[in-house]
Amino acid sequence: MDSSHTLFPSFLRSSITQSPHFHLVCVLLLAAWLLGVEGGWLLGPDLGALGLTDRDEGSNAEAAREMLETGDWISPTLNYEPRYAKPAFVYWLISGSYALFGMNEFAARLPSALSGLCLLFLQYVFIRKWAGPTVAIFASCMLLLNLEFLGINRMVLTDPELVVFTTLAGYSFWHALHHEQTKRWLFAIFYLAMGCGMLVKGPVGIIIPLVGVIPYLTLTRQWGIFWQRGFPLVGIVLVAAVAAPWYVMMFQIHGDAYWAAAQANTTGRFMNPMEGHGGTLLFYVPVLLVGFFPWSAFLFSVLYDTLKRWKAFWQGQGLATQEQHLECFLSLWVVGLLLFFTLSATRLPHYIYPLFPAAALLVALWWKRFLREDAPVGLIASTRVLIAVGYLLGIAMMFVPAIFQLFMKQIAKEFPAAVNVDLAWLPSLVGLVMVVGTMLMRQCMQSDAKRHLALWVGCGMMLIFTVLVARGGLSIYQQYFIGPPQELAVIAGYNLGPDDRLIQFGRKRPSLSFYAKRKVHFLGVNDEELPQHLNAPGRKMAIIQTQLRGQLPEAMAQWTVVLDHGGFSLLTSEPLL
Repeated sequence: MDSSHTLFPSFLRSSITQSPHFHLVCVLLLAAWLLGVEGGWLLGPDLGALGLTDRDEGSNAEAAREMLETGDWISPTLNYEPRYAKPAFVYWLISGSYALFGMNEFAARLPSALSGLCLLFLQYVFIRKWAGPTVAIFASCMLLLNLEFLGINRMVLTDPELVVFTTLAGYSFWHALHHEQTKRWLFAIFYLAMGCGMLVKGPVGIIIPLVGVIPYLTLTRQWGIFWQRGFPLVGIVLVAAVAAPWYVMMFQIHGDAYWAAAQANTTGRFMNPMEGHGGTLLFYVPVLLVGFFPWSAFLFSVLYDTLKRWKAFWQGQGLATQEQHLECFLSLWVVGLLLFFTLSATRLPHYIYPLFPAAALLVALWWKRFLREDAPVGLIASTRVLIAVGYLLGIAMMFVPAIFQLFMKQIAKEFPAAVNVDLAWLPSLVGLVMVVGTMLMRQCMQSDAKRHLALWVGCGMMLIFTVLVARGGLSIYQQYFIGPPQELAVIAGYNLGPDDRLIQFGRKRPSLSFYAKRKVHFLGVNDEELPQHLNAPGRKMAIIQTQLRGQLPEAMAQWTVVLDHGGFSLLTSEPLL
């Protein structure tokens, strides 16, 4: 017998299940469980289980380590050379984490994980004021349960902190502009958040919010209201008050060298591909479809349906509801960011991460209509996109072992231990989860009685996917791809004195500086600078792929092999004992 029959009389049981708050409570409890499970994994003990990946993770973690070691909190360095690529804000956070938890991978990634939780908090708090708790929960779950959010917020990048500030700026602007009683302090937050964003990643911290704000004010003809309420001139002062001091000090210390590097990493990065990160004009379409899956399937229909009503927004507030104005602002923001980063010559998958909070809210608003209307606009098209992307992604995962074997020779050139990888059942199981999850999600959407389950099927699919990849895939990646040279760097760091030298041959791996806790000289086997390092006083040690040892110059022929590990060798010019 069902326990509910013994706990509640029939009339009471009926009144509970028919209560308008009953389903809301169920939704909140389920969402809280999902957020708790994923949030716990985001900050879990295995946050530091994976070694630092190259290049960005290793570079950022090492720059923060050197900042803490040298005590220079203004001028970041990497491998003890000036690093002008990013401002110092994130390095300050990571250095503080090192001071509390030691210099390890967990401490390096902790600020990113905390930034992810802060972003979820912002997503829920602001949206709850505009659209109620149900939509806020939907939007928070959609923001959390996608590949890009879960990946980026577990890496030592500047993007997690950047997105917190740009989202805070955009949401504060909207709330201040449309609140019944003007709250000028929210405009102050709008400007201060942009200043912090500039301190995290440069001018893009200001550009990202303005990409949504400027088109929206123009389309809805609200510039006059903004000038009355938003005190933009004072706002410029607030932005400068946050960001300018650090930039001024950098110019005073480094002068033209910093100015040239700043131009190269802003306008130069926009005009020309840097470090081979180019791609076609359609680069971000598959990135968005896969990175924001399954919610990306509904995004494009929402964008099209919202922006085709541009005349209603142009002709005045009375022809569009408050919710439609919110969708207009979010749609312009998402499309504007897509266009901006598409026009940039340097393209990387995580560049479009700042549009994810707005995209999640757009899809959540559509989902609310989907639960109330029989056939909301874009349902058929969205379902087709869901099936196409889900099935292709699942089938592609099943073929990973075959593709891996096909490109084994090219992979082994960079990761020699990869020849020993046995993927076994993992890719097939992950692919099956994606295919079955997509199928169930589609069936729920097509059933009037079960459509309320479709969102939770999608959340469950992404939750299972995350657990499988985290528990099975990351250990393989650590053991066979990034771990071996890092473990050799740790050994070298223990055995080298202040005047000794560590050399790494082959592709540059900035993370080795972090693990050796010292300067690493990155050289080629036939590098012209190699003789001066070999002739320098003190002990020399070298990390090189084992298969390349035969290409070393004769001056290194007598070096002792300390350890062969995972396709890499650690050599020393003098015996350790």
